[in-house]
Amino acid sequence: MHEERKKAILERTRRIVVKLGSSILTTASGVDQQQVGRLSAELARLVDDGFQIVVVTSGARAAGLSRLGLKRLPKNIAEQQAAAAIGQIRLMAFYERFFSDFHKHIGQVLLTAADLQNRTRYLNAKRTFEHLLRHGVVPIVNENDSVAIDELKFGDNDRLSALVAGLVDADLLVMLSDVDGLHESDPRLGQTPLVEMVDDIDAWLGSGAAGASGSAVGTGGMKSKLLAARSAAHRGIPSIVASGVKAATLARIVDPDDHTGTLFAAREITIPGRKHWIAYGLALRGDLLLDAGAAEALTDKGGSLLAAGITGVRGQFSRGDAVRCLAPSGTEIARGLVAYDSGECAKLCGQPSANILRLLGYHAGDEVIHRDDLVLLADAPTTAVTRSDDTRTQVNADGQRSSKRHGGEAEE
Repeated sequence: MHEERKKAILERTRRIVVKLGSSILTTASGVDQQQVGRLSAELARLVDDGFQIVVVTSGARAAGLSRLGLKRLPKNIAEQQAAAAIGQIRLMAFYERFFSDFHKHIGQVLLTAADLQNRTRYLNAKRTFEHLLRHGVVPIVNENDSVAIDELKFGDNDRLSALVAGLVDADLLVMLSDVDGLHESDPRLGQTPLVEMVDDIDAWLGSGAAGASGSAVGTGGMKSKLLAARSAAHRGIPSIVASGVKAATLARIVDPDDHTGTLFAAREITIPGRKHWIAYGLALRGDLLLDAGAAEALTDKGGSLLAAGITGVRGQFSRGDAVRCLAPSGTEIARGLVAYDSGECAKLCGQPSANILRLLGYHAGDEVIHRDDLVLLADAPTTAVTRSDDTRTQVNADGQRSSKRHGGEAEE
């Protein structure tokens, strides 16, 4: 069954985002040139086989550590950014050299979270990727750590890779690290079976299998990969987590008869580009606590969020910010863009929409979050997540998308 579903995915796969973790690219003394060379060769062969490849690479800060005389990532932000500034040049020089051995051109794309949180810059980045891929160039992506600040950071390159996969409408996301996939429990604590395929990612989040980063230079761990896989799955993109330490890993991943890594299936009901941007591309600024009626209106009836269904407000946010919507149980059921700031939402809690003008002195709409700006985080009726003018992408469990297209300007 696993082989059949993987084969179905690979038969439709043309564009792959490959994330390379620090644990497989670096050592305590800096970049492992042998590993970068081997992986570059494998990636170049995929291009020769007709795949379009986007690489999300870690390792810039680690590449700069040795020049600063450091063995571990410093806690001082200025030193981290200095290491990134030094290491980015060295890392890209390695990629340029190794890809040129196979007559492949690369293009460097440095991103910060702000680039993807701003809708205009998001679409500009999308067009840049399309043009690079159209000209046969392999984009090499990394977070711009030399300038990013905490509130404008992706957090780890697993999340960045999932966002890039959605940005470029990838058919598959591959995350390579020093582990061979998801295990039933933490493999560092003893032998445990490898999970070959996952349909319900949420069931694994928070489990003992989702440990912290095990690398002195990395920031990700299995939990970050699960979160990235969930983000990609919501966009209709299946993911594979596998070890990048072993030779020919990428060739085995694209072999439908091979069992390498853990395959995370795409969701059957997905969201279009703008909705994915709202759900996963924006920093979350606060929470809205909902009563049972409001939670049901969102999840079962496809409604907007009205002030009458809000019981509490957490955090400080401005109009247009992204916030979480929490059911009475505390479970996050949706994310969306608010029409009122946190202070105004606090005044409106439990109030009918007819009272908004009297309470605030102005009226920005009856909805605190309009359904067009609302994204459910669980599979739900189409009306709950789709705008009337959206081209909806339907996805089955094997990752087949009916409205997928490459090589042109996709609707967003």
